[in-house]
Amino acid sequence: MEWFDATGYELARQVLVRGVAALYLIAFCSTMAQFRVLLGERGLLPTPSFVRRMGPRLGPTLFRWRYSDRLLMTVAGLGALVAASLVLGLPQLAPSWLTMAAFLAVWLGYLSIVDVGQTFYAFGWESLLLEAGFAAAFLGSNDQAPPWVMIVFFRWLVFRLEFGAGMIKLRGDRSWRDLTALYYHHETQPMPGPLSWFFHHLPRWFHRIEVLGNHFAQVVVPFFLFAPQPVASIAAGIVILTQLWLVASGNFAWLNVITIVLAFSAISDPVVHAVIPAMPAHTDHTVTPLWFFVVICVVGILLLGLSWAPLKNLFARRQLMNASFNRWHLVNAYGAFGSVTKERYEVIVEATDSTDGATAQWREYEFKGKPGDPHRWPRQFAPYHLRLDWLMWFLALGARGENWFYPLLQKLLEADPATLRMLRRAPFGTGVSDKRCIWSGLTER
Repeated sequence: MEWFDATGYELARQVLVRGVAALYLIAFCSTMAQFRVLLGERGLLPTPSFVRRMGPRLGPTLFRWRYSDRLLMTVAGLGALVAASLVLGLPQLAPSWLTMAAFLAVWLGYLSIVDVGQTFYAFGWESLLLEAGFAAAFLGSNDQAPPWVMIVFFRWLVFRLEFGAGMIKLRGDRSWRDLTALYYHHETQPMPGPLSWFFHHLPRWFHRIEVLGNHFAQVVVPFFLFAPQPVASIAAGIVILTQLWLVASGNFAWLNVITIVLAFSAISDPVVHAVIPAMPAHTDHTVTPLWFFVVICVVGILLLGLSWAPLKNLFARRQLMNASFNRWHLVNAYGAFGSVTKERYEVIVEATDSTDGATAQWREYEFKGKPGDPHRWPRQFAPYHLRLDWLMWFLALGARGENWFYPLLQKLLEADPATLRMLRRAPFGTGVSDKRCIWSGLTER
């Protein structure tokens, strides 16, 4: 079955499997660190009440029948352990069914979390990670060649991710069409990184070249991912370089890193060996088992059928951004930053322990990633995802946040220790004061 086996894509398989698993590990660790405060039994948006409210409309989740913080930590902890084993390559040493079972386990565990995660998990890269994890389950073990069907599907995923984002920009804000978007984006992006200031202060003529390069990388290059080698590898290399540029210029959780990982699906071993002769070639593969061949055929037909809706969406006049067309988050639509804000506003939360309004000294609650003090240098957090900080950016844009923001203010008034640990600095420590007053407002920074 030579037509079935992608014999020249062992490096691609290793990067896909281990890279996607590493991002699942980060996602589960993020969940263990943040979920209970944001969505736990006593969180800002308690999951038990959400589950009861949704009833039969709730998506596929292990928490449909029962939620507890202990169960959540068990699911996330086990998911992290399985993901770590995949990063180390342990299940891949066994027959393909074990690798398949491991990836389906982490996919189902994280799907269960996302489907009760409400607004704190309503990001496009959550669906992207779920789709990539499901597809990675069918790349096979180390002793057999990866199937062509799945290698092509990963390229189709990169195509939707990049081309969808490119079309969203061209159809959206005029600044993307007149090449001025990056006059503003590095300054107004959700969570600037340590180098964002330098990117923002590049010459304006260079920003225009950046936008042109972005359009080329996202609208033209993705078609060449399906070209013969070495063209496909060159196209993947362009995608990887542009994503590395984005990694350096801001904090976008794992969006850019997973795009880099997925782009390796178009890089063949012979091309890598031509560039790096010391790279060993792996050609010692066994015959693909019949049962695995049947499974891949069934999965391929499933993914092909699910691809119709996102394909239509790419060319629709009213293109959807970051949309799932099925409850399992498979074969989704992607896109980001169709519009660019030209001014940056920040919601600033301050408190005082004074009862005298005339002499009260108001002190700011500082977040870990959300910009606050203009003199504080931003840090690099990506690919780790600071969910509360991201929602604070959306709140400043006018997004409705009463359901979680007012509970957050209440937690700060109570000096809740778990909530305060989500912040960089709390002005009054963790001691509870019944005389404390709190204020939040919008300021331009």
